[in-house]
Amino acid sequence: MQPEDPFRETDDEARNLARSLLAAARHGALGVIDPASGRPSVTRVALAPHDRGAVLTLVSTLAPHTAALSAHPPCSILIGEPGPKGDPLTHPRLTIAADAEEADKSALKAHYLSANPKAGLYYDFADFRMFRLVPVSALLNGGFGRAYRLTADDLSA
Repeated sequence: MQPEDPFRETDDEARNLARSLLAAARHGALGVIDPASGRPSVTRVALAPHDRGAVLTLVSTLAPHTAALSAHPPCSILIGEPGPKGDPLTHPRLTIAADAEEADKSALKAHYLSANPKAGLYYDFADFRMFRLVPVSALLNGGFGRAYRLTADDLSA
């Protein structure tokens, strides 16, 4: 006997919730594959929403996740924070399967700093690189019993 599919049919309400989570994202949990061990690794990174559902992240070459993104561009990013009350697992969150591509750090400076002004303290450091995380697919958990599979197009406004 097959278990029941827990995912609902994706609708405009789910798409709008996912897009609002993306628009508000200023940090997230980045999942990568460590090139030395081949094991998964997760770290918190700052984010700036970009275009077509992508997000930007500024990372130091001194950080292991930067080498991981360069060696193995497929990654994931979890966004959405629990509210101040209630069970954290009932609050909406979005996991995006993405491909990381290096982006033009100098061309995106004003855009990134508008979302993360404190990054101005280190933005121009030589060891920092900009990556654009381009969505491939996503899983939205809109709260208890509200799970959806999304396409990259579903995330585009």
